[in-house]
Amino acid sequence: MNKILTLNKIAIEGLELFPLHSYEISTETHNPEVILLRSYKMNDMDLPESLLAVGRAGAGVNNIPVDKCSEKGIVVFNTPGANANAVKELTIAGLLLSSRGIIDGVNFTRSLPGKGTEVPALVEANKKAFSGREIMGKRLAVIGLGKIGVMVANSAVDLGMQVIGYDPFISVESAWGLSRDVQRAEGLEAAILDADYITVHTPLTDKTRGVFNAEKFNIVKKGVRILNLSRGGIVNNDDLRKAIENGIVACYVTDFPDEELLSMKNVITIPHLGASTYESERNCAVMIANQVRDFVEKGNIKNSVNYPDCRLDQSTDFRLVVMHRNIPNIISQIATVLAAAGININEMLNKSKGDHACSIFDVSNKPGEDLVKAICKVESVSKVRLLCF
Repeated sequence: MNKILTLNKIAIEGLELFPLHSYEISTETHNPEVILLRSYKMNDMDLPESLLAVGRAGAGVNNIPVDKCSEKGIVVFNTPGANANAVKELTIAGLLLSSRGIIDGVNFTRSLPGKGTEVPALVEANKKAFSGREIMGKRLAVIGLGKIGVMVANSAVDLGMQVIGYDPFISVESAWGLSRDVQRAEGLEAAILDADYITVHTPLTDKTRGVFNAEKFNIVKKGVRILNLSRGGIVNNDDLRKAIENGIVACYVTDFPDEELLSMKNVITIPHLGASTYESERNCAVMIANQVRDFVEKGNIKNSVNYPDCRLDQSTDFRLVVMHRNIPNIISQIATVLAAAGININEMLNKSKGDHACSIFDVSNKPGEDLVKAICKVESVSKVRLLCF
């Protein structure tokens, strides 16, 4: 029985994909093989030796100790693209909210109860205070062209905006999906230089932390509107405050409120609603359940942030899945251990991602427990599993 620990509420459509006869799902189980979560911060958690996989029902993994998992041979999965449409829709809403006085106007009308027949006249007399601008024909810079960025760029084109995109690491898949009407920028500065709007869709890394700072605000068009539905920390709050006070940034929309931002004028703070739709939570749960099951039951990996994609069609009744560091000669060492025990390798697959690798061996007959332990002792091997089909 494989134990699954859920650290956040996971949509039932995903949990139902785990058969009851082979999986036990709980919010309190000890020594789980799988942890499923959304935004729960598990960075300081002790990782049990039993743990095989961590499944993040979402894209960002800043709340997961990925390096620690890698060293222990624990595969960390995420669900890129499963919540992309939800974030895209909120980004389009953010464009409109930043351009029109919608929020202030709604708050004004809520101050009118009790005015009776005066309400229509008061609305007409005050509506000019909430007028804004249309987004059609304006220039939008999309920073980061993953699944979300591509969808935002394409939708903005459909809305009549001039769109320029920048992503030095754009994938072939994203490039194929991007509208031909999206211009390509050679660098971040070139993308934002003449933009009326800037929307950020990059992960938070050491390179992107605080990347929107005084240096960038000094080159943008005065009155620019900036949207950050990616991660808090990408925009430097102190520099943003000064840019707003100096009229450089007309509005900042973020899905990641903090104490500093709540006290700033011209900042729209959304309470992390990017992926908070029924459809998004369902899609993420179903996607992560399928990925985790494929790994637990067959050793296949898809959409891992710390290990490579691996898939080997079953050719025998016995499979060894070995997680190890990506170093020379390790495959021959494992093969030597198998040969000494009279185990023949029918099919094998070895894939690496950075410093870490996964090797799958379909073998002729069932290895004993002592053999599995012997492979565990090979230098830089972190975890070994025997699967019997």
